[in-house]
Amino acid sequence: MSADSMATGRNEHYTRTLWRRFRDWRGQRPFWAGLFTLIGGIPIAYFPYASLKLGHLTLSMSTTAGAGSLIIGVLLVTLGLTMWFHHIVRVFAGVAAILLALISIPVANLGGFVIGFVFALLGGALSVSWVPGKPIVHEAEPVAPPERAETPPAALAPMSAEPVDPHEKTTIDPHGGRNSAG
Repeated sequence: MSADSMATGRNEHYTRTLWRRFRDWRGQRPFWAGLFTLIGGIPIAYFPYASLKLGHLTLSMSTTAGAGSLIIGVLLVTLGLTMWFHHIVRVFAGVAAILLALISIPVANLGGFVIGFVFALLGGALSVSWVPGKPIVHEAEPVAPPERAETPPAALAPMSAEPVDPHEKTTIDPHGGRNSAG
């Protein structure tokens, strides 16, 4: 296997390729926020219409607010899908999910017996706080040349009491003295 075949996906099993594509798709949007919001909408919409049969006894959770529960649940599922497929409006969808979760407490059997409320509230909070990541750029950083410790010529020459004529041409003696050339 060459490095080229690994980079393009050739010679890989299709499930590994699908998983990698899903992982890339998931990383570009608030996936967990959408999933929690979607999961939160299901119990809110379901419990008011559910009936449980225990032998000859039928337990029904139907309330007069069944239509309100259905609307809140469907809106939460829609907001969860919006977070996945239109992640540009994630802040609006998150705030709307939080408000619908709070409204579901009095309207929809304590927010789907608190299960739907917690999931919708968590999904809305995750959506509001999600920020798209910056792409990773793998570039080689330019290497700077090593800095040389250069000292100015004035620091090398010993200071003398005699004034130096600025028009006189002077050179630095390697032994530390000044030589006049001229």
